[in-house]
Amino acid sequence: MPDKTMRKIMQETQAIAVVGLSSRPTRAGHYVPAYLQQHGYRIIPVNPNLTEALGEKAYTSLSDIPEPVDLVLIFQRSENVPPFVDEAIQIGAKAVWMQLGITHPEAAAKAEAAGLAVVQNACLMVEHRVWDGS
Repeated sequence: MPDKTMRKIMQETQAIAVVGLSSRPTRAGHYVPAYLQQHGYRIIPVNPNLTEALGEKAYTSLSDIPEPVDLVLIFQRSENVPPFVDEAIQIGAKAVWMQLGITHPEAAAKAEAAGLAVVQNACLMVEHRVWDGS
């Protein structure tokens, strides 16, 4: 069963900014957000190489998104995480989720100190399936 932080994020999140959303259907950066979109979450692609994905306008950076973001879901290498966490804090996101295989203890501590919920090294799709029972 997902831990308390994961459950809270999944229950309270509506809009998810996906950093590193991929246009390739075989990549986790594509099929995980597609799954989440199918389960009622608003997906906001963040990838400077795309103009749109999953039927949504793509943005170059988190700070370009013109609406509130609940969760920043990160599909980037661990060493690339800190600037995205800084931006998540700046835009007022409520949580940061680093996908399976992605961790950055310093960035996580900074996000938590700013009041954001943080999950590292976990697949949101897998945890949602367990939580949702689907």
